[in-house]
Amino acid sequence: MGANGILETNITEVPLLKRGKVRDVYDLGDKLLFIATDRISAYDVIMPTPITDKGKILTAMSRWWFEHFRNKVPNHLVADESAEWPEALAARKEELLPRTCVVRKSEPIMVECIARGRLVGSGWKEYQKSGKVCGIDLPSGMVQGDEIPGGPIFTPSTKAEEGHDENISFEGACEIAGKETAQKIKDSTLEIFAEAMRIASDRGVILFDTKFEFGFLDGEIVLIDELLTPDSSRYSLAEDFKPGEPVVNLDKQYLRDWLDSSGWDHSPPAPELPAEVVSNTRERYLEAYRRITGSSI
Repeated sequence: MGANGILETNITEVPLLKRGKVRDVYDLGDKLLFIATDRISAYDVIMPTPITDKGKILTAMSRWWFEHFRNKVPNHLVADESAEWPEALAARKEELLPRTCVVRKSEPIMVECIARGRLVGSGWKEYQKSGKVCGIDLPSGMVQGDEIPGGPIFTPSTKAEEGHDENISFEGACEIAGKETAQKIKDSTLEIFAEAMRIASDRGVILFDTKFEFGFLDGEIVLIDELLTPDSSRYSLAEDFKPGEPVVNLDKQYLRDWLDSSGWDHSPPAPELPAEVVSNTRERYLEAYRRITGSSI
């Protein structure tokens, strides 16, 4: 634990299952503890400096969205995390609960479900080259940030344990998950994303794209992992958006831009982050949460 954030948890009372780029996952038998640290990565390298409160912001935002969509699409979050907090960690409940999701174990579906509502990021780069996004034809003459005609599109990818995910077609998703399951997660992805876009828009925020993950729990398809956080989604304040110009994201793009200007070559180790970069990155994450939920952490 650092003075201004948590880079890593070292809990001995329950078994550590794995460490991801952000989350430390602990095994509770039929449940898991997803503890969101304040780690941040860029260019697949974890920074040596934590972003203060990032884990709390991600957890609070996932919780808010999970609860909002609970009656539309079930998820892996337990109904009352405080009541189901593990007894072995009772002494650390106050410290850890704000950055922890207590979830039921599920069997992950090995397809990343990506929804795109506007033409940005890798989709924009691909469109410039081919006029397509993940094999889907789009009209000519579109500019960066334009809404995709006909509504959001589903552009799945593989879910790689290591290395980079690879974009696949819907037919490829069917081969991995089975046709019926692939159709269900596609439909759920587009339905949830369309509503999330409307909610964000009502709050002066543009949601460009996001990544969902699904799994099977007791034979039912449920949302798993995180949900509509700035780490899995691209948000921008409506007042900062200008069609055809680079998007000002409420996420780690500010950090990437600083790293690019620092001369770092994207190879480990990454440089320590100045206090100003930490503060400005934190503020972007926090602003996304404040705007969407109407509250602060």
